[in-house]
Order: sequence, then structure tokens, then C-alpha cells
Amino acid sequence: MHSLKQIRITLVEKRSEDAWFDLNTRQLRKGEVKFYRAKDPATGEWLFKTCIDKQLEKILVKALKCPRGFQFAQLEGNSMLFQKSKIPNMFYDIISLTETDGEGRIKRKTVSTLEEIPAHIRENYQVKTYEEAVGKTAPGKHFVTLCRSEDEKSMIALFIIERAWPITPISAEDKLKTLQEKEEKPPTSFKKEIDIGQVWKCPICNIEHRIIHIETEKTIKHALRKKKINENPS
Repeated sequence: MHSLKQIRITLVEKRSEDAWFDLNTRQLRKGEVKFYRAKDPATGEWLFKTCIDKQLEKILVKALKCPRGFQFAQLEGNSMLFQKSKIPNMFYDIISLTETDGEGRIKRKTVSTLEEIPAHIRENYQVKTYEEAVGKTAPGKHFVTLCRSEDEKSMIALFIIERAWPITPISAEDKLKTLQEKEEKPPTSFKKEIDIGQVWKCPICNIEHRIIHIETEKTIKHALRKKKINENPS
């Protein structure tokens, strides 16, 4: 999961019991609610809310705050629903990707072939057909991703890469690759040495040393360098 490791997701608040409105059932539901902050170098900073409905065996992931921008603003308030799979301890989400029209308005497209699923989803998540995950077929539902029931961070990351990455001005993969190369490149260190032109002579052995002033990014120090026999002080 090399590309997803750069998405930093942190739990900021946990409520053992709270309420939310379920758009599918048109009811208020109760359960455990958590708030997460996510920092994605490809898109920006996010705030998410997860709602765990143990009775209906569903987990709702909702974007409360999105990065700035006309297109990202349209994702604010959007949610992704994970439901219990027939595969033990796994929850599934139907794969649908965000796309834009000619005026920058966003919409979602459900994928119908494996080739339409981005490589970073196929490489980082289990992808199954709807029938494999649920045990039945349904019109317009083709492929799903699977997450462990307790792995809400993977669910949040999936929201970002399904909903936000497809509409980034620069390809998310290209941007993450550039950031990864920058991290792997060893940092250049600053160091400056100045011979101040003074000589110190050891009172015991009479060996002379030149005094060197050394500056680095964090410190200033001094060192003694043994004076060469044929070297004259400047």
C-alpha cells in the first residue's frame, strides 16, 4: 500500500453513543460515532465522521470538511456506505468513481468492468464482484471493495481515492510519486568552515593548530586542525 501510506488519518474524537439521520431508512439511528482528521498530500486536509450501526450492520463514512476548491466543495456532506459482506469480518462498498462534466459539476459513475477500476484501488484493497461479496445479483451493482469491519481508516482512505482523486487537477498518482521521490532523496546539509587565521600552540608538546570556525544548520562550533610543518599563518 505504498501510495496510501502517505494519507495520514488520525482519530480526534470518539462518542460511544450518538445519533445521526439515515437517508436510506429515513430514520434517526443511534450508535458509536467517531471523528477523524485526514491529511492527504494529493488533495489536502479533511474531516470525517463515521457512524457505526450495529443493529443494521452498516458503517457510514461522511465528509464533514473538504479541501478548498469548487470541485472538492461539492463533496462536502457526501457519504459512503459500507455494509456487512457474506465474507466473514468484511464490509463492502460498491465501487463508484467521481467524474466531472464540462462545467465542473461532479457526478458518480459505477464501474462495470475491472479495467475501469484504478490500479491504486486494485492494488490496495480486495476487489470482488457484487455477487461474491453479497451472495446475490442486483441491477447496476458490479464490483465492490472490501474492508475489515474495524478498519475505519481504510474506509476513509477509500472515500478519498474514489471520490477525490479522480478530480484532482494533477493526477494523484503523479503527485504522490513526486512526494515519495522527494522523501527518498537525502536532504542536503549546510556546513561552512572558516579558517579564522589564528594559531593555538599546545604548551606541552608545542604542536601548533589552526582554529577553524564551523557553522551548520543547527549549531556553531570550533575545531583545531593540526598545522602543517611548512604552513605559515595568514
